Amino acid sequence: MNERWVWRLQRRPEGMDFEPAFEFKSEPIPDLAPGELLIKNIYIGMDAGTRNWLHPREDGFDVPLPLGSAMVGILVGTIEESNHPAYTKGTLVRAYGQWADYSIVNPAEAGVFVVDPEIDDIRQYIGLIGPSGWTSYFGVLDVGKPKPGETFLVSAAAGSTGSIAGQVARIAGCRTIGIAGTDEKIDWIKSDLGFDEGINYKKDDVEEKIKEYCPNGIDIYFDNVAGPILDAVLPNMAIHGRIALSGLMDSYNAEGPVPGPYKFEYLLHKRVSITGFFSPDYFHRGDESDARMRQWLDEGLITFRFDETNGVENTLVAYKKMFTGGNIGKSIVKV
Repeated sequence: MNERWVWRLQRRPEGMDFEPAFEFKSEPIPDLAPGELLIKNIYIGMDAGTRNWLHPREDGFDVPLPLGSAMVGILVGTIEESNHPAYTKGTLVRAYGQWADYSIVNPAEAGVFVVDPEIDDIRQYIGLIGPSGWTSYFGVLDVGKPKPGETFLVSAAAGSTGSIAGQVARIAGCRTIGIAGTDEKIDWIKSDLGFDEGINYKKDDVEEKIKEYCPNGIDIYFDNVAGPILDAVLPNMAIHGRIALSGLMDSYNAEGPVPGPYKFEYLLHKRVSITGFFSPDYFHRGDESDARMRQWLDEGLITFRFDETNGVENTLVAYKKMFTGGNIGKSIVKV
């Protein structure tokens, strides 16, 4: 095994036109430097926030991925070769590696974590037990600060982060409502995840539906999209409501500046607090979330769904699903 197949960023994509921006190529695997690992990728997770790495922006939001670089993603795989004393060949790990069949990583930079092979589904280490879980767990509990009986609303509720966040809020005792884009997704979050209500933003008048389902206002809004959905939410916030801003899906593929909330005044009128956060803010507390998620998973209190695409050569198919609403649960690639 001297070659690997890898996706490299060759130019900045325009909107969702990803195909011209990436090249899928075979290239020699270099000798490992001291401290490096060669991982045979099994699953690669797709995350919408990585779209920010593809912009040319340099405003401190995210450092652009240099052109020519291999695209980075979270993965689960087996160590094929180790040049690090703490890791041995054959160990199953989670890491930030490359969109490729084999990843070359430095554990000091790649967040390498040894996976428990006894878990029923190793994919959970890029699902509930990992960054998606961290974002949801800390976004709900640390940022949202739920109290039993409060009303919780989440956008992109059938995606990886939203589906977990709604369940965490339910476990915390909240009445939980989700916004998604198809009736199938609404049925899933209600029947399988235990959401109390669902709103199909492509069919329903979102602002009116929120008003109907939340007559006393929204105490916590977990926002993954911003844009027009946020404007529909703001008039329906409860006094002293909290917004946990996790993502900006509505504008990730925009080419220029986008307007902020048109109904910004409701932040003042309702005395609403809004807090932006990223999962890396909580990397140092990942073990806390992982342990709780594993406990809830074993107890049957929480579940998770994967939208699996076969073949590393089809990675862009899986990636694009997140931006078109084609996935239910976390979009992943089975290498």
